[in-house]
Amino acid sequence: MSDPNNSLPDLKQAEQYLCEAAQLNPGPWEPHSRYVAQAAQAIAARHPDLDSQRAYILGLLHDIGRRYGKTHMRHVLDGYRYLSNEGYEAAARICLTHSYPHKDEIIGATHWDGSDDELQFVRDYIAHIEYDDYDRLIQLCDCLALPNGYCLMEKRMVDVVMRYGLHDHTLSRWKAFFKAKEHFESLIGISIYHLLPGVVENTFGW
Repeated sequence: MSDPNNSLPDLKQAEQYLCEAAQLNPGPWEPHSRYVAQAAQAIAARHPDLDSQRAYILGLLHDIGRRYGKTHMRHVLDGYRYLSNEGYEAAARICLTHSYPHKDEIIGATHWDGSDDELQFVRDYIAHIEYDDYDRLIQLCDCLALPNGYCLMEKRMVDVVMRYGLHDHTLSRWKAFFKAKEHFESLIGISIYHLLPGVVENTFGW
């Protein structure tokens, strides 16, 4: 695999990718992506080793596979292939890793709607990498952002379950999200919710 530190589009190109994808497949995934990007930027700015603009770009592009239409977990591979073909392996990697917070359980929030061979590719890819804090950060921020803003993780988790249902790995996914939250809070020295505007209003409808 190419060096993930040297394969990211600049901010202008990332914005172009997202705008084009939103025109091809309009939907709530686009504002969600922007909120993920903003959350990733805010948390990374306080992290001792992360670059905030890099985090923003990765958040902006994590769901870019949605450009190909309304799919379920297939969007992670569509995004990976698209950005990999564009020459941006680091961003492509995030497309795959953002949906699998528990590395040993390659089970998404909903069903796999690609081929068995494609699913095996995803499993093999993730088995041969070690998650870094950019992977974990986008996973976490994906669990904080609704299309209309930020909320408590618990609300986002329930939102996903209400749409897609429970499965055998739901609990382990939730535990992985909380572990990521604790990890970043220990590094930045503050609750992540202090960095995200509108959490109370979006969570409780005030």
